[in-house]
Amino acid sequence: MNWNIEYSKRADDFIEEHGIKDVVRESIKNFILKITGLNINIDVKKLKGEWAGYYRIRKGKIRIILKPRIESKSIFVDVVDFRGNIYK
Repeated sequence: MNWNIEYSKRADDFIEEHGIKDVVRESIKNFILKITGLNINIDVKKLKGEWAGYYRIRKGKIRIILKPRIESKSIFVDVVDFRGNIYK
């Protein structure tokens, strides 16, 4: 299960600033397990409209917006931020 995970500059800056790399990695790992068919308890929502094709992971007050590319086994993490700032 080797997946390539890419981070946008905005997401990478937030992760480094708040020291949450392990939390984000664990959430993405659980997301991968969920989309590959395992029954994992993770709060994931498929987004609509402007964010079509993206998913939101909710982890406490933090939100992770990502876009999986299942065929190439890669994930692009677009935004990681607090709940109130995520869609701005």
